[in-house]
Amino acid sequence: MFPVNVIGALPPVDREINVGSVDGSSNTWRAPEEAPVAFVYNRRNYAVMLATPQDIADYVVGFSLTERIIEQSDDILSLDIINSDRGVDLRVQLTQERLEWFELRQRRRNLPGNAGCGVCGLENADEFFIALPKVSDVKASLDPKVIEKAFLHLSAQQPINQRTRSVHAAAWVGFDGAIKQLREDVGRHNALDKLLGALMLAQTDPKTGFVLLTSRCSYELVEKAARYGVTAMASLSGPTNFALRKAVEANMALYTRSPTGVVEILD
Repeated sequence: MFPVNVIGALPPVDREINVGSVDGSSNTWRAPEEAPVAFVYNRRNYAVMLATPQDIADYVVGFSLTERIIEQSDDILSLDIINSDRGVDLRVQLTQERLEWFELRQRRRNLPGNAGCGVCGLENADEFFIALPKVSDVKASLDPKVIEKAFLHLSAQQPINQRTRSVHAAAWVGFDGAIKQLREDVGRHNALDKLLGALMLAQTDPKTGFVLLTSRCSYELVEKAARYGVTAMASLSGPTNFALRKAVEANMALYTRSPTGVVEILD
């Protein structure tokens, strides 16, 4: 694990707010934080995302992996997390080899990223069509009962969502249906980045389980998972056509919940 230097206190992940009900009475609720998070690599600005300020080191590793800036966590030499009342600056120091690759690609996000979109600011639409690596020679096959078991236990392991009802989760599930790791965020793609970062830091074999998502399965989630070698994903809502095409390209199995139970999405 690379050294992490934290300057200032991270903002709270949620705060209490006042709400009114239909009968005119007042009550309190909690709203999740959506903080600007700036990624800076070797003093080079890269992107500003809106994210829940939690599990930051995981987020840096996962985001850097799925953006193809790093290939392993050892490509990061150090991380400074600088907090202010305007957001969080993540100052990442890359190895010289990865810095050269980063500069060679000249891929930049020139717009702030919001919590609902994982591709904001890309200058070239060709980025969408870069071929994904095959995650396995033989397509994974999961027992729908195992996926349903994981879905049934998912809510109990989402503390932020239990307080706010406003955030997504990405979970790593063993083939027995047990949830091993879980990360939350206002953005579904941020939650997955955090999870993938946590898995990479723990050196988790991507063939020992599958990813479970509380959101729909969109194109960028398939691509992110494929960058780590995930062989199967299950989502609360079904995939888009583009996501399905990318999953076929990566030979990744996709599952979703339907009115009749968990089903596999086939080409």
